[in-house]
Amino acid sequence: MTTRGDQILDRALSKVGGKGLFVKELEVAMAEGRADLAVHSLKDVPMDLPEGFALAAILEREDPRDAFVSNDYESLDNLPHGAVVGTSSLRRQALIAARYPQLVIQPLRGNLDTRLRKLDNGEYAAIILAAAGLKRLGLPQRIRAFLEPEQSLPAAGQGAMAIEVPEHRPELLEWLAPLNHLATAQAVNAERTVSKAFGGSCQIPLAAFATVDKGSMHVRAMVATPDGSRVARAEVTGDASLSQQLGLQLAQALADQDAEAILAVCKTQAAE
Repeated sequence: MTTRGDQILDRALSKVGGKGLFVKELEVAMAEGRADLAVHSLKDVPMDLPEGFALAAILEREDPRDAFVSNDYESLDNLPHGAVVGTSSLRRQALIAARYPQLVIQPLRGNLDTRLRKLDNGEYAAIILAAAGLKRLGLPQRIRAFLEPEQSLPAAGQGAMAIEVPEHRPELLEWLAPLNHLATAQAVNAERTVSKAFGGSCQIPLAAFATVDKGSMHVRAMVATPDGSRVARAEVTGDASLSQQLGLQLAQALADQDAEAILAVCKTQAAE
């Protein structure tokens, strides 16, 4: 199915209703009985599902990192002053602007083929994409460099797939339960808890990324203004089974760094 998120390509996603545009038509199809379930990129799924729907499983995460894609340059460090970088994400925009103020960041929309074609046509010196999408579509060779989380902290849920079902279909919940990957589910629950605490949407440059190792979780998060001039960062570690509590703890740590003031700037700019 093609959703409005796929169709509206001449405006930034944050200006036309946010990531939920990729999900709504699929939920309508399930409600009308035209589909039994929907598979989403989790970072496109709103923090609060509509009444009557549930996430039945979170699949094991692919590579969560951002990827640097360019035909002429090896990395962001190699781009010349004034080079144009394309991205659809305010999060990526803020992180790049904070570290590379000499670069020009321009919006980039469309499916993966469209984005790569715009790069190949010379509209951008480089573009930043999710590594998971390039790998899943068999295009890992287009990746010139990976942006490690220390350089570009991923979005909440990045690299994870989620299966959504109607709540009145308990048999689907039972059938799909074996596909749920516990460590991934715990990690993204913490990430999405942070995002939800700040009204998470694509209008907010917010990153949240958790890793789980032997039952222990480490969560990092960042909130920034779109131009990268103000950034709040925090991290926490704890028991992975307490993922929601860790997410709330991290959100409070960001709030203690005046994250609300940063978000107020974002909202003002989004309304302009």
